[in-house]
Amino acid sequence: MPYRYAVPLLLLPAPLLAQTTPPDTTRAVTLPEATVTGYGQQLPLRHTAAAVGTLAARDFERFPQNALTQAVNTLPGVRLEERASGSYRLSVRGSTLRSPFGVRNTKVYYQGIPFTEASGSTPLNLLDPALLGGLEVVKGPAASVYGAGTGGAVLLSGRRPAPGTSAAQVGFTAGSYGLRRYVASVETGSATGYLRATYARQSLDGYRQQSALRRDVLALDGEWQLTEKQNVGLHALYSDINYQLPGGLTRAQFLTDPRQARPGTATAPGTVQQRTYYASRTALLGATHEARLTDLLSLRTTLYLSGSRINTPYLIDFERNTLLGGGGRTVANYRTALAGRTLRLQAGAEAQTGFESSRNYQNRAGQPGALRYDDEIRTLTGFAFAQADYELPAGLLLTAGASYNRLRYRISRLSDAATNPTGSTLERNFRPEVSPRVAVLREFGPALAVYGSVSTGFSPPTEEEIRPSDGSINRALQAERGTSYEVGARGTLLRQRLRYDVALYDQRQRQTITTRTTDLGTQLFANAGNTRQRGVEVALSGWLWRGGATSLQPQAVSAENDVSPTGLRAFVSYAYNHYRFGSYESGGQDFSGNRLTGTAPHTLTAGLDLVAPLGFYLSPTVNHQARIYLNDANTEAAPGYWTFGSRGGWRRSFGGFTVDVFGGAENLTDRRYSLGNDLNAFGGRYFQPAPARNWYAGVSLRQGKEKK
Repeated sequence: MPYRYAVPLLLLPAPLLAQTTPPDTTRAVTLPEATVTGYGQQLPLRHTAAAVGTLAARDFERFPQNALTQAVNTLPGVRLEERASGSYRLSVRGSTLRSPFGVRNTKVYYQGIPFTEASGSTPLNLLDPALLGGLEVVKGPAASVYGAGTGGAVLLSGRRPAPGTSAAQVGFTAGSYGLRRYVASVETGSATGYLRATYARQSLDGYRQQSALRRDVLALDGEWQLTEKQNVGLHALYSDINYQLPGGLTRAQFLTDPRQARPGTATAPGTVQQRTYYASRTALLGATHEARLTDLLSLRTTLYLSGSRINTPYLIDFERNTLLGGGGRTVANYRTALAGRTLRLQAGAEAQTGFESSRNYQNRAGQPGALRYDDEIRTLTGFAFAQADYELPAGLLLTAGASYNRLRYRISRLSDAATNPTGSTLERNFRPEVSPRVAVLREFGPALAVYGSVSTGFSPPTEEEIRPSDGSINRALQAERGTSYEVGARGTLLRQRLRYDVALYDQRQRQTITTRTTDLGTQLFANAGNTRQRGVEVALSGWLWRGGATSLQPQAVSAENDVSPTGLRAFVSYAYNHYRFGSYESGGQDFSGNRLTGTAPHTLTAGLDLVAPLGFYLSPTVNHQARIYLNDANTEAAPGYWTFGSRGGWRRSFGGFTVDVFGGAENLTDRRYSLGNDLNAFGGRYFQPAPARNWYAGVSLRQGKEKK
């Protein structure tokens, strides 16, 4: 059958409850089955022995659409930060330590296509929220079917029209600091497939100096059933993005004027003088074929190609990169019986290759000067995996899996202005790693399931970590390795009006990669002995009050959510992180026992969703992050903060048209805080100020009809 994104119910924030709970709450009811895709098998969430968090289109739409940050941060244990407009940094259970920019240590897939490059980095800034219909996060080294990373896996799916419908939609949003957004889409769905095209354009002057952004994204997605046993899918993405880099501030500069860019000094110019920015043009094309060979055996294969051209002037360097990548993934699923009980088997492999031509010039106020370095970088990575799920007596489910992983870098330095060698080459072949995982789950009726797991993983350095922006080559950097012990429980209470999901974990990492920033803004990396990362994650959601159905139509129409009930629902997500360095010495200093740099011990997100008669709605949200330490010595810290935001509007259907008039505000208390701090920054330039109080308003018009 065509691929369908299935949303786990027990981890959903409140906005999704509208489509999963029947209107009669005076008696117990049976919830519809829900499945997760990120754990390898299409199993119900109550049969999934892992911590999994999900978002759907409605979760993104309850926040301003100019960024992914607010929606993703509703998931406990997951933090998405925006250091500059469009510059994302994603952390899953503490991986911020090695991610001064971009996404590291976490494998990301878009529409089933590997979105993380062969080099290990993920250009999450290429995506627009208007493209996304679902997000699924498998936390920690539990996702062996996606390799052996210690951070987890993120699966992004697009929006899919309901069978038998056709629609066109346009929208416009304006807001503070020059925000302008334009979105247009057309789509059609049938019983055998769908086709959807989306264009999104966003521009922003920026809260700070040197922080403007422009992004154009075009996506085309389609899936079709060729025969009763074969499906094919095609996905194309083009993104053209340009955003300025304001740079970090010292504490004194942050307190004096948070809107300023990094100023110059007597020995070095600032970011305004050097016109620092990031600009890229990227194209991605992927194809998927799924075949059901028998009633018990299926095979799914994905192939993709990608290309990028990137220009990035830093404080001293102007970096020009041309990247070409490609790869594939194939997965076989087989279901049989063993001793009269169901056995599900999965096996497959994934391979990626990348070629990068990277040239570093002197930065002459945003223009390339003399050539400093000229490198060619080839990357080859891949893994094979297998997993089995076996139903044991007494309601037990046993899961066992493993992955075998390989990675090789080959860096050829064609020119070096300092020594002028030719033909020098560095090759790094990381030792093959086998990463096993074992988990057991017990279900106590439909309202409670508990699980425990032990999993291992390893995460080799990315190309940006081995070859940072100053053109140096880090020959000593080693892969970090980790082992995670986890127990969890999920279920429902109070006649299924309250849903809960709780996970406790203890992850121990060796050769943890840390970062520091030089006086010229270059990020350098080193191994830091070991760390111990223990935590608790809690997600709660439920109805406070619920009325009857309304003709309110959501923007993302599907077969399950074309009608929403009125009422008031709430959600809370909380994470406690007890993260500490183990044995760690650097530069003659002993940091053993210190708190892990860049990770807050407490994070909290809570929200309400009020849907009133006649189509009026309101969604207030509160966020909290506790104090975090900014350097390994724990002598500098960023204070904790609370922020408040809300979105409200009126959405109503008239015949075949749906109009949505909305508005909202973020940081309503005008809190001054830093989001995406620079860790271990030279000269104390830790702070990347977040926007002050800001507003937005817009309108969306959708015309849709059912096909005869």
